[in-house]
Amino acid sequence: MGELLFLISNLQSYFMKLNFLLYPLLIFVILSCTSSDIVIIKNQTSEYSILIPDNADNLEKKAAEELQYYLQRISKVQIPILDNNIDEDGHCIYIGDFEQNQVGHLKPEEIVITVSENDLLIYGGNSKSTLYAVYTFIENFLGCRFYSPEVEFVPVMDKVSIPAVLEYRYSPPITTRTVHSKLYYENHNFADKRKTTYVAFPRYVPDARVHTFHRFMPADEYYASHPEYYALRNGRRITTQLCLTNPDVLRIVTEKVALMLEEFPNEEVISVSQDDNQQYCECENCRAIDEREGSPSGTMIYFVNKVADQFPDKMISTLAYQYTRKAPKHIEPAKNVLITLCSIECDRSAPIDEKCTDFAEDLVAWGKLTDNVRIWDYTTQFTNFLAPFPNIYTLQSNIQLFRNNNAKWIFEQHSHNPSELFELRSYFTAKLLWNPDLDQDSIITDFLNGYYEEAAPYIQNYLTTVHEELEKDPEFFLFLYGDPSQGFQSFLRPELLRQYDAWYAEATEAVAGKPEVLKRVNRARLSVDYAILEAARINDPDAFSMVHVTEEAEKVVPEPLRQRLSRFRQTCQEAEIIYMNEMRFTVEEYLDLYDYALSRAKKANIALGKNVVLLQPPKKYAKEDPQVLTDGALGGASFFANWLGFEGNDMEAVIDLEKEHNIRHISCDFLQVVNHVVFFPLDVNFYISQDGKEYTSLGRVENPRPLTKQSKINDILCFELDFPVTDARYVKIVADNMGPAPLWHHGAGTPSWIFVDEVLIR
Repeated sequence: MGELLFLISNLQSYFMKLNFLLYPLLIFVILSCTSSDIVIIKNQTSEYSILIPDNADNLEKKAAEELQYYLQRISKVQIPILDNNIDEDGHCIYIGDFEQNQVGHLKPEEIVITVSENDLLIYGGNSKSTLYAVYTFIENFLGCRFYSPEVEFVPVMDKVSIPAVLEYRYSPPITTRTVHSKLYYENHNFADKRKTTYVAFPRYVPDARVHTFHRFMPADEYYASHPEYYALRNGRRITTQLCLTNPDVLRIVTEKVALMLEEFPNEEVISVSQDDNQQYCECENCRAIDEREGSPSGTMIYFVNKVADQFPDKMISTLAYQYTRKAPKHIEPAKNVLITLCSIECDRSAPIDEKCTDFAEDLVAWGKLTDNVRIWDYTTQFTNFLAPFPNIYTLQSNIQLFRNNNAKWIFEQHSHNPSELFELRSYFTAKLLWNPDLDQDSIITDFLNGYYEEAAPYIQNYLTTVHEELEKDPEFFLFLYGDPSQGFQSFLRPELLRQYDAWYAEATEAVAGKPEVLKRVNRARLSVDYAILEAARINDPDAFSMVHVTEEAEKVVPEPLRQRLSRFRQTCQEAEIIYMNEMRFTVEEYLDLYDYALSRAKKANIALGKNVVLLQPPKKYAKEDPQVLTDGALGGASFFANWLGFEGNDMEAVIDLEKEHNIRHISCDFLQVVNHVVFFPLDVNFYISQDGKEYTSLGRVENPRPLTKQSKINDILCFELDFPVTDARYVKIVADNMGPAPLWHHGAGTPSWIFVDEVLIR
C-alpha cells in the first residue's frame, strides 16, 4: 500500500494537468489493478453484501445506503444491504458498530477503513464518524468527488477493487468544524460529505449564541430604573455593555441563563458574552480588576466564572474579542467556560503568524490558561462579499496555527451568502478543517478542474496572479472591512483588471456550449466585474470610466460598461445572489445606486475640477484631499472610495468657480453606514459669494431621513437646492454633524462621522 500511494503521489502532478476527469479515474484504476487486490465488483456482478448491525441507527443506515448508491453509480451493480444476516457464501462490507470493528476502542471522531480476510470494514468512533468513514472511502478509494451540493464526479467502471492489505486510520485534530456557508447549512447531505456542522453554533441554546448581554438585560427593561447596571463611560452610564462587578447584574444574568437552559434542556452550550462594541465599563470596581489582570478580559472571566459555577453540567461560552482578546494575567477560566477567540482585526494578506503576531501571542496565552478554546476566524470581506479578496493561500497556515495550539473547535466565518469564488472557498476550507496537512495546491486544482471543467486554466491564472500581485505589496493591509478601491494601486491596478477580465472572457468562451458550467464561470467572474464597476467610479479616461465624452461634447455611458452591468445583474438574479455585504445591502440597491451615480456622472457640472478650500479639517479618508469634492470620481456604498470624512465636526467647504457664473442648482451626496457611526448630517446650508468674503444664504435643506433604529444601514442621500438663476463665483456648503451617536447605538457617546462626495453645480 505504501508503494501504491507513493506512485499516486508522483503521478499526480502530471495527470492533474490533463482533463479534469482523469485524476479521480487514475486513482481508481491504480487501486483496481494492483496484483494483490480484492475485487468487490466485476462485470456487473458481486459476491459482497453490505452488513449493518441489527440495531443500526439512522446514521449507520445512511452510511450503508450511501455506499450502496455510489457503488451502483460506478458499476451499475446494487449490492444488497443486510441487517446482520451474513451470507455464508459471500463476503461482507461491515458498516458501523460490530464487535470485530472494536468501535469502543476508538476516539469518538476517529475513522477506520481496513480489510480482514477479504471483508471490508468501515467504521468510526460513533455513528456520525462511521458516515464520515464511508464518505472518506468513497472519495479516497473509489475516486468520487463532492464539489458542491449539485456538482460531483463519479467514475464509471466495470471493475471495483481495493488493496488486499489496507489499514487506513485517521482521527481529525479539529473535532468541531464549521464553515459559515449556506452550502452546508442548507444542504445537510453535502455537509456530511464535507464533514462540517449543519449550523454555525452546534449544541448552543438558540437564543444565546453570541453577543448576549443585551438579550439577558435589554436596556428598554432595565436602564431607566437602574442605569448602574450598565457601563460607565466618561462619567455617564450607557447601555453598550454591562457593569460586570454589579451583584444585581450577576443575579439577573444567572437567572436568565437558568430560564434559557430550562427551555432548551438538550443543548450543551450557552453564550454569556459582550455585545458587539468596545464601550466596556470603566467604573472603579471594574477598572480595578482589569488593571490587575492587564486586560478587560479580567472582568469578563471574573463574571463568567461566577455564572458557570451555577451550571457545572453546561458549557458557558464567552468571547475573547476586540477589547477582551488579550488573556488575563491571573484569572483562569473555569473548567466549563469555553473561550471563543476571534481574529477580526488581522491582516489577511499573509498568514496570521506573519502579519498578526499579537493574535498569535494571544492564542498561546489563552492556551496556557484553558483547554477550552474555540477559534472564530474570518475568511472573506464582509463589506464587499463579491470583491476580489486574495487570502485563499493563507487559510491552511492559519488552520494549522490553530491546530498546533490545541484548538479543537474552529468556526470559519465565511460570508454565509455567496461571495467571491464561493463554492471553491467553501470546499477548500472544509477540506483543510478535516485535514490541515493536505496539499493545498492539489485541492484547488482538483476543484477547479472538476467544477469549472475547460474553464479551469483561466480561473487558475486569475487565482494565482491576484495572490502573487498582493504578495508583491507587503505593506498592503487586506482588511475584512475594506474595499476593492484600496487595491486599485496594487493587485487591482487597471492593467491587472484588464488581464483578469480577459482570462474570464476566455473562460466563458471555453465552456460556451455547457450552460450549467457557464453559469458557474459567470458566478466566479462576478468579483472581477464588481471590481471594474467600482474602478469606473474614478472616471479615469485612461483606465475605466462611467462616461466618455463624444465628439459632440455629450457625456454617454460606454457600451462595455452597460454590458457589464447587465451581466452582473443577470448573473446575480440567476444565482439568487441577494446581498452585497453583511449589512444586508442588496444587489438591487447597489445597482439602483449605480444607476444614480451614472445619472450624476452624465450631468454638466460647473464645479468639475475647481479648487476646494475646507474650513473644517477632514480625517483619514480620501487622503484628506479637498479636491475629492470636485474631481468627478463618485463614491459608492463604502466610505473607503471617493468620500471625504469628518469625524465629530461639521463639513464646511468653499468651491472657487474661478469666475462668476449664472447658477441655479447646487447638490452634493452624503453617505450613511449606521453600524460604522456614519450618519447623514442634520441639515445642509448653501451660500454664494462674489468676492469670497461676504456670503449670502441660498437656503437650508433638512435631512428628510433622520436617524432611527430602523434607518437603512447603507444609504446615500443627495442634498440639493434649486433656486432662481443668480451670479456667483464662490459657493460655500455647510453640513451640520448630528453630534455623538445616540444612546441606543452601539457607539453611544462616540463622535459621529459625516462623509461627503461630489458637488454638482449647474
